This record gives sequence, structure tokens and C-alpha cells, in this order.
Amino acid sequence: MDTWPAASIPSLPGRGPDPLVWDTASKARVVAASGKLATIYACGITPYDATHIGHAATYIAWDLLVRSWLDAGHEVRYAQNVTDVDDPLLERAARDGDDWRELADREIARYRADMAALRVLPPDYLIGAVEALDVIGEFSGLLASRGSLYDLDGDVYAARSADARFGSVSGFDQPTMLKLSAERGGDPGRPGKKDALDPLVWLAERPGEPHWDSSFGPGRPGWHVECAAIASRWLGTAFDVQAGGSDLIFPHHEMSASHARVAHGVADGEVFARRYVHAGMVRYDGEKMSKSLGNLVFVSALRESGTDPMAIRLAILAHHYREDWDWTGEVLGTAIARLGRWREAVRRPSGEQDGVLAAMRERITDDLDAPGALAAVDAWAGAVLDGPPAGPVSVGSDLVRDAIDALLGVKL
Repeated sequence: MDTWPAASIPSLPGRGPDPLVWDTASKARVVAASGKLATIYACGITPYDATHIGHAATYIAWDLLVRSWLDAGHEVRYAQNVTDVDDPLLERAARDGDDWRELADREIARYRADMAALRVLPPDYLIGAVEALDVIGEFSGLLASRGSLYDLDGDVYAARSADARFGSVSGFDQPTMLKLSAERGGDPGRPGKKDALDPLVWLAERPGEPHWDSSFGPGRPGWHVECAAIASRWLGTAFDVQAGGSDLIFPHHEMSASHARVAHGVADGEVFARRYVHAGMVRYDGEKMSKSLGNLVFVSALRESGTDPMAIRLAILAHHYREDWDWTGEVLGTAIARLGRWREAVRRPSGEQDGVLAAMRERITDDLDAPGALAAVDAWAGAVLDGPPAGPVSVGSDLVRDAIDALLGVKL
């Protein structure tokens, strides 16, 4: 699947520190990647609707990490999936009388355009579930070879009992897991399962739904095995960061990691992600942003209304990626004003700028503290705009402009 064009990144003097991130599994702040090659897998969209602000906030968070890695001198390998066949997509297509493939293609194109406009660096690999069916089938065969799968009325499940480390990503207790599984697409109440939390690996053909041949019979893959297979194929048995929204901690990231441990036969040691990094949720005026409530704020709609994509990006960057926050008109208005102020500041001569770059690097590499980096630029812009005129030895503000571009992804 085609990705989107990459924005150019200005070169900055020196190197930034290695970024630290909060690891959900170990509940500690850790170095995101220690080798020359830094690898990240981000769970992608299910393309049944346009890119909303919650999506944008999540992918901008991982964009900050990628930019920080590049600034620290790492090579980066980035993979992202697209779940282009799943229940929400099929339900939306049926509701609207649309062809599910056309709906998926249309929304994937809109997603690409939104990400490019927001200057999110593209993944090296953007992989759709449908195009990866052979990879998913091969991975599922590894699970079968471990004796970890069983049939239930034609559907295929993985036995959680095959993985002694099940639960090590989330750290949740059994009641919490059962509750979240029921809320987030699982079927803990289905009769006949060996364990209520056993995840679906292969859904047998249903009337009127798309299906493909496999060693398990006609059907389509489960969500968790999709990401486990794609991440393992394009990034390897072990990689640095698994990234996604906090709503993916359980069951999705727990199940994907469990699948990988069983499939690769690694009970202990490095397998799947070394770090699990999660972004908070974005609400709308105090309410959960959701399709059912009709309060989704779409990036494409904001762009079509004339909102500068850099203002959208700045509105998101004003909040730490791990916090839950509210999108409001005031949030966007503040970002528009900040963008104008920064643009005016970089047009004026400025004195010392190295301190701004150092402060931005310090904040971004400390668990992607974008609000702290914005505060550093605000202080500099205030000194330029509100202070006395720059002296005769002052120079242009190219370094600050380039740092804002390279580290924050904001083009002034």
C-alpha cells in the first residue's frame, strides 16, 4: 500500500539526546531505542471514516518520536498497518449502501492527505490487512504448529493458556481484562470458549461478508493476529516500540504480544516490542469523541474550512501525548494566535538562538514533552517581539525556524 510524501527535515547543528519514553509494560521512563537502528510499529486506522483529531494526536505523537530519533542520529524503520477489513468498516458500508472496498480506499486516501498536510513523516511500510493475508496466514500457521489454536464452530481461537506471560503488557487483573474485552471488540461471553479471554484468530465465512481461503477454511483474520503478523514480518521478531492509543493497551496490544511470543516460541527474552508507548484520548467539550455521539472533529473538515494545518498541529502539540484532553474552539484559537506570533518572530533579527534549540531538545527527549518545547519557543518569541530591538550583531532567526520544523514538525 502506498504511503504519503515525506516532508523535508532541516539539518540542525550537533545531535540531540536519545529520547526517553514512558513504557506501559514496565511502568518506567526508559530509553526508546538503544541501537543505531530504531524501530517502531504503530497501529493504524480502520478506514470507515475520516481522520479525526484523536487519530491526528496519536500519529503526531509518534512523529515526534521519529523526529527525535533522527535528531539523535538514529536510522529509523517505521511500520504501520491499516485494518482494511473489519466489522466497523463492513457495518458502515452496509449502513450507507456502499462497497466496503471503495469506502476503505476513499478513507485511506483522505487519511494520507491529512497526514501529509499535518507534516507527519510517513511510515516506511504502510501495510493493509488484505494485502498481508498471506503473511497473516503464515503467522497463524506458526500458532497452529505450537498447538495453541482450537476450533469453535468453524472459528479459530488462540488459547491464552499457551502463553505464561499473558498480562505482562497491561498488568491488569482478570476482572479488568474481562470488562475491557467486552467493551473493545472481544467476545468473553461466547459459549464454548476454553477461556473467556481467548482471542479470535480466524473468523469463518459469514453470509454476505468478504472472505478468503486459508488452511482454516474460508474467512478473514482477527485483528490482534493481523498486527502481530505484520509487525513480525516487517520489523522482525523483536523491535523497539509498539505505539498506539491508550485504548489499545488491552486487549489489542496484550493479545498481539501474546500471539508473537507463542508463534516465535520465545517464553522469555526479547520478542515483539521492547517498549509499549500509549497516547491519551481526545474529548470534545468534555465528552468522549465518538461516531455514535456525532461529535468527531475531522482534520479534513478543518482543512476545508480554511484552518492552517500547522495551527491544527500546534493545537495538538500544546498537550502532552499521554494526557487525556479536550478539543475546543479556544484550543484552536490559541494555536492560531501562537502560530502567527511565531511566524512574526522568525521574520525578525534575533540574537542568541542555541539556547532555544537546546531547550527544545531537552523537553522533546524527556518523554516527548511537546508543551515544554512550545514554552521554550514562546519565551524566545516573546523576547524577540516584546523586547528591545536586536543589536547590530544580531542575525536572522533561521536556527529557531529550522528547529521548530525539524523537531516539532511545524513549518513557519
